[in-house]
Amino acid sequence: MNQYLKIICFLIVATLFLPFPSLAVKNKNLPFNRQTSAISRPSAMLNEMKYWSNPDYTRVSLELDRDVVWEAHELGKGGPGKPGRVYIDLKRTHLGKDVMDVTIGDGLLRGARVAQYKPDVVRVVLDTENIKEYKVFPLSDPARLIIDVRGERQAEILKLEPVIATIAERQAKPNADEAKTEEKKNSRHKTVISKIRRIVIDPGHGGHDPGAVGANNIQEKDVVLAVGLKLRDLFKRELGLDIVMTRSTDVFIPLEERTAIANKVGADLFLSVHANAAGNRSANGIETYYLNLAKTDKVAQLAAKENGTSLEKVSVLQAILFDLMANYKLNDSAHLAELVQKSLHKKIRHRYSDVKNLGVKQGPFYVLVGASMPSILVETAFLSNAAEEIRLSDPAYQDLTANGIFEGVKNYISTLN
Repeated sequence: MNQYLKIICFLIVATLFLPFPSLAVKNKNLPFNRQTSAISRPSAMLNEMKYWSNPDYTRVSLELDRDVVWEAHELGKGGPGKPGRVYIDLKRTHLGKDVMDVTIGDGLLRGARVAQYKPDVVRVVLDTENIKEYKVFPLSDPARLIIDVRGERQAEILKLEPVIATIAERQAKPNADEAKTEEKKNSRHKTVISKIRRIVIDPGHGGHDPGAVGANNIQEKDVVLAVGLKLRDLFKRELGLDIVMTRSTDVFIPLEERTAIANKVGADLFLSVHANAAGNRSANGIETYYLNLAKTDKVAQLAAKENGTSLEKVSVLQAILFDLMANYKLNDSAHLAELVQKSLHKKIRHRYSDVKNLGVKQGPFYVLVGASMPSILVETAFLSNAAEEIRLSDPAYQDLTANGIFEGVKNYISTLN
């Protein structure tokens, strides 16, 4: 009996020295293979920290050379005389030599500070003023960690990053005579555009990111830019709308900057134009998406392609997507997608009777995350399909596509009035 008591006592004492499970920490995420050992994984480098101040939120982007594990914490919401803080610890990460603190002062964030908190931990501290919530999510290729902070601004925005001046099309200010001529020219459009004044057109991919590539080396970035520019001209000529392009040349724009541009310029609609691809070379047709959870594996795979990431990271986004969509115009986006899809298919079918209508779908696309206006992603055709690759490279097909999207948006505007 004494022997049994000794064994029981030994087991009780032994359990006292076992490690307790770690307490749950808000926004603790593993955007990589969860079976990868933290010890064996190479350390990351934080190379840059930048931000965008938008009317509804402030977005901070941490630029890294590889994916990281992080923990996010909040100390107070901030407010008059009550500064708060959000801090993010980047595990197994080192601070790049050129990374500097930034002053923001936009009513939500006073600034962002960064330091090598521990030998293998970089800490980023956001000094808050009056925030309601914040969300943290990862992006890939290149690796970034995005922090969106929302709340009520206590003052006017004091400083704005001139991001649009460097990556979006600037409209030259006309002189007085030109302004009068333009006003007279656009007077016939006023009843049509009373609720939609500015649209952001986002040709997908660009620069070092070609997107989908067809068998004849036709690249997605080129055909969607051509369609986007034609679409811009249609909106200006036919409706007199103010159009901002996320890119009007062959340059790379990170996904998180695209909706930041739309929010910053106060866009009423966001249209992202893409070309599709699938492992099945016979896949063809037109489909339009709005932001939501993926309903099928095919949608998740497409989202991974357009996001430039893996299926695993798409699942990470899905896990937090409901929170990210708190201010998303879900019903309006679905309505816009329906009208654009219907109009685009009808326009293409007049010339190509075999074109398939793949319908309106939902998917977790990074490029739509954070948009504060109705937003859609249009997959114009399949570059992986030999026949549709030829069509996409044809300026006449690009014209049809631009006209189809234009008519759909015009129909959407008419429903608002």
